[in-house]
Order: sequence, then structure tokens, then C-alpha cells
Amino acid sequence: MHYSVLIIDDEKELSEYTAKYFNMSGVPAQYALDSASALDFFKDNTCSLILLDINLGDDSGFELCQKIRENMDIPIFFISARSAEDDMLLALSIGGDDYICKPYSLSVLLAKVKAELKRYESTHKDDRAEEDTNTVKLGSAVFDMKKASVIKDGKVMPLKAMEYKILVYLIRNSDRVIPKEEIFEKIWDTTVVGDVTLNVHIRHLREKIEDDAGDPRFIKTVWGVGFMLDTKGNP
Repeated sequence: MHYSVLIIDDEKELSEYTAKYFNMSGVPAQYALDSASALDFFKDNTCSLILLDINLGDDSGFELCQKIRENMDIPIFFISARSAEDDMLLALSIGGDDYICKPYSLSVLLAKVKAELKRYESTHKDDRAEEDTNTVKLGSAVFDMKKASVIKDGKVMPLKAMEYKILVYLIRNSDRVIPKEEIFEKIWDTTVVGDVTLNVHIRHLREKIEDDAGDPRFIKTVWGVGFMLDTKGNP
């Protein structure tokens, strides 16, 4: 069976209530209370988005995220009461697409999830088919829009859902400075996104595209404003 959302959180009452709220709002959801239950879920079911807590009793949401990423590239939103920047950085660096701190408003969470599901489904069904070209060359790297991956030095590097969206947006708006607030609004459908989240995704893109991620030629930072994709790769 396919669900829109899988909630993985060891707080049973919160998980049950969140799933019930989502289902009543037209977003089919199921929940799991630990890593083993979550992995069992995927034996017979699928989902389009995961809400994943860091603390899962004796288990770690970080480790579970890495296991899931071995086989799936669906959006993963970490939900946690831990608000330290180190936790956010780790969550995003191992495959998380967003980080939401507890306590959260269910209505706001639902809005974020609906927006992401809409983008995810659109990305995978329509956007790639509508591109005028399937590939974009950036120096020695080639971005394959149809396969959502970057090919560099013979190595194929799949892009996470959020990385794909950011890179497509940069390409569609290439050679102009894009304010961070615009990226937040267009990619996350909100301006309430931390700089850490965006910076981590930008860093991952640079590591896949640039010859030297520390001195990027293509994805450039415009300090105090945002980012720009320089299609010519000017030094």
C-alpha cells in the first residue's frame, strides 16, 4: 500500500495523533515507533515522504536515515526537540532534506508536508519531461535532469530531492544573483528556513559539480545576498 507520509517517532501518542490529523486532512499517513518497525513497513508499503525523529528509544534516527538513503531518494524531514546546530548539520549532511524542531504546529507541519509532496510529485512526473534539454554541462560535470544525477569524471552521483530542486532553480535563473529569501520561498514554500539548511545543500551540490568545492567556479556565494549560478564558470 502507498502512503503519502510515514512518521517515525517513538512518542506513540504524538505519532498516532499526527497520523490521524494527516489522514483527516486528506494526506494518507502511517507511523512507526522504532527503526525495526519502519524497515518492516517498507517490505509491503511505500511512501512519498518521511518524518523522522532523531531519538527512537534505543535506536538512532541518524542511522536509520542512512539505511533508508541506501535504497530510496524520497524527501526526509527530521523532526526533533534537539535544536543544536551540530544536530541540524549532521541531519542534513547524511541525507535529510529539512529539519523541524519540536514542538511544532500540526497545521504548519501539514502545510510544509503538502507543499513538499506537491513539488516532489511534480518533479518526478512532469518537470523533467518539460525540460527543453535533458542535460546541462557545467565544466567537467554534466547535470542529467532526466535521471536527477550529476556525472563527473565517469562517476554518477544521484541528487537528493532538495538538491535537484535547488540546482534546477539555479539553472533556470542562471547568471543572476538569487536572494536566499527567494530560494527559501520557491524551494521550501516559506521564508522560515535556516541558513544552515540551505548552505548544507549548496555545499553538497558544489562537492558534486565543482573541481574545487572550496573555490567554486559555478555555484557562487554573493555575500550578504544569496547565490548565483555562473554558467561560464568565470574564476
